[in-house]
This record gives sequence, structure tokens and C-alpha cells, in this order.
Amino acid sequence: MAPATKKYKPYWCGFDLGQSRDQLTELEKEAESPNIWDDPQSAQKLMKKISGLKQEIEGWDTLAQRISDAKELAELGDESLRAELESEISQLEKLVGKRELDTLLSGEYDRGDALLSINAGAGGTDSQDWASMLERMYLRWAEQHGYQTEILDMTEGEEAGIKSVTIAVNGALSYGYLRAEKGVHRLVRLSPFDANSRRHTSFAQVEVLPQVDDDVDLEINSSDLKIETFRAAGAGGQNVQKNDTAVRITHLPSGIVASCQNERSQTQNRENAMRVLKARLLEAHQREMEKELAELRGEYQKAEWGSQIRSYVLHPYQMVKDHRTDYEEGNAQAVLDGRLDGFIEAYLRSQVGANV
Repeated sequence: MAPATKKYKPYWCGFDLGQSRDQLTELEKEAESPNIWDDPQSAQKLMKKISGLKQEIEGWDTLAQRISDAKELAELGDESLRAELESEISQLEKLVGKRELDTLLSGEYDRGDALLSINAGAGGTDSQDWASMLERMYLRWAEQHGYQTEILDMTEGEEAGIKSVTIAVNGALSYGYLRAEKGVHRLVRLSPFDANSRRHTSFAQVEVLPQVDDDVDLEINSSDLKIETFRAAGAGGQNVQKNDTAVRITHLPSGIVASCQNERSQTQNRENAMRVLKARLLEAHQREMEKELAELRGEYQKAEWGSQIRSYVLHPYQMVKDHRTDYEEGNAQAVLDGRLDGFIEAYLRSQVGANV
């Protein structure tokens, strides 16, 4: 049996393992300082970086050892080991593919946490129901990948579904992956809210932002902020707040608004609203810089809200198609249950000119 390791060779150049080991050594020395916990917030960030690097390095080391072991097994030429070897090679192909995909996430915030917002478009109850379907889809995807999620803010629809929701998705690379989902998502189906069961088209906007650390250079003057408190909305019953715990923060110079109402504490809602506001201000700043560069190159085009990135068709046939990459899945229900990796991978590869 011939060794099956040649196809993995090109992937190793995509990740500087030696540099990561050196960085880990430096961070561990920094963590040994007797004064490290004088600033608990900085210490926690340092420990998070150390933990992330350790996990990444150990993952590569384990993969390299498994490939080496499989090569040695193949070189034995023992036909009785063929089934075991083929099973191991199949698993290694998946692991190498995942590692290769991770190396595509080289953006400044790709390796960090994400904030995901969903807003129902025009279309009333159908669009609000579609927004709730997308919320469930992303929560399922996050759960399947071991990410922690926290709903920071939600506005429910009058009859069904939601008008909007903001979710914090915490875990390594969550922003890098989820940024592939940013844009307008379109649903075509027989409406369950139409008495005549006619086909309806619904739209929802998905916004994906990186969670911003306090050490990011983003100056916000308190005089530029308008902070309002109000009573949290709800479906009724015991969950409706009797005090003004919900918080809305408006950045006056830009008009950008962030609100949070899902915590029972006004202080927690204010902190979460600031997290969202910082992320939106950072994204607006980056978008303006990209616009200026594109105009200098003569290639800037205004992105309109209505141009969908993906269509989910449930009638008269089933298909989900991404219009940026032409990647599609015939099992629409599986996609709505969180099977998004194919779409995400196709998008990431398209961004670096790789073949899908």
C-alpha cells in the first residue's frame, strides 16, 4: 500500500507553527509575572490567548503525528490493515481540510468572537417568521461547533417570529466563519400565514460584526452618546419587566444605535449595548476606509439592501443556493438545521481565489 500523505504537503505552509510556539513561550513568561493579576481583565485576556495558542499548536502536533503514523502503517504493506488505514485516511482528510480552511482566516478579527444580528425585512409576519428560522439555524450551527451563544437583544413579532435579534457567538474563529453569512437572505415558500396558501418571498438581513476588545483603538466620547432606558418588551406574563431595565444607546455623530433588553439588570444591558455599539462603530469605520480605497481604484459600487446573497427555496422544489459562489444544497431542511459549512467554506475559498 502506498503512503497517502503527499496531498497534505502544501497545507503546512499556510500556518507558521514555529512562530506560534515562540509567541506562546513569550506569553507564558508574561503570565509568570507576580503582578499579572493586578489587572484582572488584562490577565484574563492573556490567559485566553495562551489557551487558544496551546489548543492550536496541540491540534497541529496531533495531526502531524497521526499522518506520520498512517504513513508508517501504509509502508508495512500488510493487506489485513487496509480497512483500518482507509478509515484513518478518511478521518485525516477531513481534519486536514478543516485545518486548511482555518488558515484562510487571516483577517485582523477572524480568530475572535462574533456578534450576529438578524433583522426581518418587508413582508410582515412572513418575514418575521423567516427571521426566527434564521435565528434557529445559526444557533444550531453554533451548537454543532461547540460555540457559546448569548442572546443580547430580541424584539418579537406581533403575530409570530421576531423583528430582530442580536446574538453573541463566543469561540475561536467564530467571527472568521460567520462573516461569510453577512447579507440579505431570501426565502421562497408556501406561506403558513396565508389563508389561500399562496407562495410568498421573504427577506431578512444578517449582520455579522467582530466583538471589540477594550484595547482596540476606538475612541468614543461620552458626550456623543445618548443613553435611554425603557421597559423591556415581552410576550407577556411573568417575563415582562416592571422596571426600566432595557437600554438604548445612540452615537449622535453617526446615528448608529444599539439596544439590549434581555438581561434583568440595567447595568448588564448597558454593558451589552456598548459591546454592540463599539462593534458597529468599528465596522462603519472599516467600511468607510474600504470605500475610500475602492473609489481611488475606480471600483466602488454602492451595496444595496435588496441584493440577496443566498436563496432558500422550499416550494415548488427544495434548494438553497449562494449567489456569490453558486454553491448549492438540495436538502434545504438540513441547511435550516445548521448545515452551513459547505456555504461558509465555498465563500472563504472564493475570497482568496481558491477553487471551490
